[in-house]
Amino acid sequence: MVLAATSTSQKTNLKGESSKLPEFPATNRKKNVPEGLWSKCLSCSHVVYTKALKENLSVCPKCNYHFVIGARERLEQLLDPNTFKELDTHLMTKDPLGFKGAKSYLEKVKQDQKKTGLEEAAVTGEGNCEGRKIAFGVTDSRFIMGSMGSVVGEKITRLIEYAYERKLPLVIVSGSGGGARMYEGALSLMQMAKTSAALARFSKNSLPYISVLTHPTMGGVMASFASLGDFIVAEPKALIGFAGPRVIEQTIRQKLPQDFQTSEFLLEHGLIDLVVNRKDLKQMIAQLLAYCGPARRTRQAGS
Repeated sequence: MVLAATSTSQKTNLKGESSKLPEFPATNRKKNVPEGLWSKCLSCSHVVYTKALKENLSVCPKCNYHFVIGARERLEQLLDPNTFKELDTHLMTKDPLGFKGAKSYLEKVKQDQKKTGLEEAAVTGEGNCEGRKIAFGVTDSRFIMGSMGSVVGEKITRLIEYAYERKLPLVIVSGSGGGARMYEGALSLMQMAKTSAALARFSKNSLPYISVLTHPTMGGVMASFASLGDFIVAEPKALIGFAGPRVIEQTIRQKLPQDFQTSEFLLEHGLIDLVVNRKDLKQMIAQLLAYCGPARRTRQAGS
């Protein structure tokens, strides 16, 4: 038995009778999903509700991947509420070399200022961590990869001197994948020596300096103040080193271990002291400060 072809709007039953299918009006409507509602893990590709991710301190609930976060989020996570007093907000970036490129240096600075809401890649000041007054600094990898130019180097140096003069413990969280800032040439390289010299002076106070390494911490930042802590703590799976693994492989013409330059690899080989999950980081910093002896504690409101 051969059945004749029918149009999409008709069907033929076994008796040969034709009947029309119900027609539905075409629609071009598209369900609008707000941008940023969901986030995809860069490690395991798990999709998680962004609000739930933030509540979990921007750590993947499935594989424990630590997302890159900004300086302001670090302040909220590591310092007691409403205790942070920012320093040196008046320092502004200039273009001493008149750098030329696809974008001028100052255009790039303004672009990242708008994107991050920061004036520069470093935020420094004073605050309390579990009731202990500390000098605190953080670099933000979203701002020209957290690279260290003259302003970043000056802010870090002034923070170290501030801690020295007031006899405060020092905590600096590094998230700088850009190292020294190429836009400023040799002036950015000088910041490595300046920050290191300030830390040498600070060490005479016999007060602790805790360096926290996050993903990524590379180049001139890692080669200066980030690697000079009395305690060097890192988040899991953070990329930490000087040159990137691809550059090293091309130079030595050898294949590197799969986990080379990760926090865990460097812990195993003695470069860092602790690998700590983000949810435990504030408590660990407070414990390390307590191990180093009495410190100035502040009274909490209502206590």
